[in-house]
Amino acid sequence: MTDAEHQAAYARMLVLLSRSRFRSRFHLGLEDRQYIGDKGWDTIRRHAEDFVAKRLAPAHIPNDGKQTPMRGHPVFLAQHATACCCRSCLSKWHHIALGAALTAEQQEYVVGMLLYWLRHEMGVSPVPRA
Repeated sequence: MTDAEHQAAYARMLVLLSRSRFRSRFHLGLEDRQYIGDKGWDTIRRHAEDFVAKRLAPAHIPNDGKQTPMRGHPVFLAQHATACCCRSCLSKWHHIALGAALTAEQQEYVVGMLLYWLRHEMGVSPVPRA
C-alpha cells in the first residue's frame, strides 16, 4: 500500500469506529495533549511501536483483552479508540487474524492507525508513515 492508500484506509476506519458508542467516547484530555506536545511525534511513534511490539505482536498473549490500560499514556487511549487494544479487537475491526504473530507490515499498519487517530485528535494533519 502507498502512503495515500494507508491514509485513506485509516480515514475509513475512523468513520467506522465513530459509529461505535464505546470507541467514539475516547478523546485526548489536556494532560495527554500536553504530553504529546512535550515529547514530540517521534517519541510518541517510538512508544507506539514499542507497545505494539510487546503487547500486540506476539501470536499468543496470556492476558489478551486486558493488556492495554485505559489511561496513563495517549497511545493507550488511542489503542482503545481505534480497536487496536488487543488481538480480539484487531481481529474483529481490522481483520488481522488471531493466533499468528503480527508481521512487520501489520505492526506498521497498527502504529499508523494509532498515530492517525492521535494526530486527528490533536487537530494536525496526518503525515506519511516513516
